[in-house]
Amino acid sequence: MKKAKLLIIDDEQELVTTLAERLNLRGYDANGVTSFSEAITFIKQIPDVIILDIGLQDTDGLEVLKRIKEINPSIQVIMLSGYGDNERINKSLQNGAFDYLIKPVDIEELVSKINSAKLKKEEME
Repeated sequence: MKKAKLLIIDDEQELVTTLAERLNLRGYDANGVTSFSEAITFIKQIPDVIILDIGLQDTDGLEVLKRIKEINPSIQVIMLSGYGDNERINKSLQNGAFDYLIKPVDIEELVSKINSAKLKKEEME
């Protein structure tokens, strides 16, 4: 399986850096940004999976999800939530998110979801 191209979008710089490093060590091609404006360049390069914080400071995570799906519906998005906000999680799933995780993220669970999401993207192409 080809190395998955990942993009992490979260307003917590430390989380972005740590998660990108841990995923790169596991053989992924992971990049991280802290705002949607920074993410646009990477989204246009069509990552396989985007890990997206539902509660961004500069933009609503649900709006970012909609924009990602407009750019390319095959990109799979795993939403992150700092708290179990069921209404927003359900809305994200209705708007095309692949799945979601509650912070703090269990890296093994995240890796499993990334692999499943990458397979789904390949099926859509």
